[in-house]
Amino acid sequence: MPSVSAQAAWPAALATPRLALRPVERADVPVISRLWTDPEVRRHLGGPVDGNVVRIRERRCVGAPGVFAVARRSDEAVVGLVSLTAGARDDRTEVSYQLLTEHWGRGYAREAVAAAVSWAQDGVPSGSPGVVALTQEANRRSRRLLEALGAALVDRFVEWDEAQVLYAFPSPPARRAGPAATRPAAAAADGHGAAGP
Repeated sequence: MPSVSAQAAWPAALATPRLALRPVERADVPVISRLWTDPEVRRHLGGPVDGNVVRIRERRCVGAPGVFAVARRSDEAVVGLVSLTAGARDDRTEVSYQLLTEHWGRGYAREAVAAAVSWAQDGVPSGSPGVVALTQEANRRSRRLLEALGAALVDRFVEWDEAQVLYAFPSPPARRAGPAATRPAAAAADGHGAAGP
């Protein structure tokens, strides 16, 4: 993931077969605000965000590096938000995501999160701690999504008075073929591959 000083390297947009992940535009703000205030969307995120905080977020989210509006390519409708925060947890990049409830169950979150994580991993220097995602332990839907994308449960703890789980995404295959791949006997001997959390 680029450092704070290298945020100019953030992409203008990411594309998937059905979605465009692009910087938040002023016209997106009402939809994005719904994400922060919808009780069902926020059920496992601490509940609806306070109105004063929403107003601050509305000003700051437009064009913010690493914050992507998730829009359908077919009609450009914004269905959610994905963000990447470098150095969030033990210097790892954290991916966060929210979709409006009317778009749940269509695979949009999986597609958007996969694209964001893939891009983040490409920017993570070799040997860096990698990409993680946090969700409440009770959020079964989010946990299934992360596990379907290959993320592994690496930690459990209590934060914001709720049981939380932290998932780590595996290093992409091209990154696994670093120096450890030139010493397969050593890697096999200690029982660990090069793709740790």
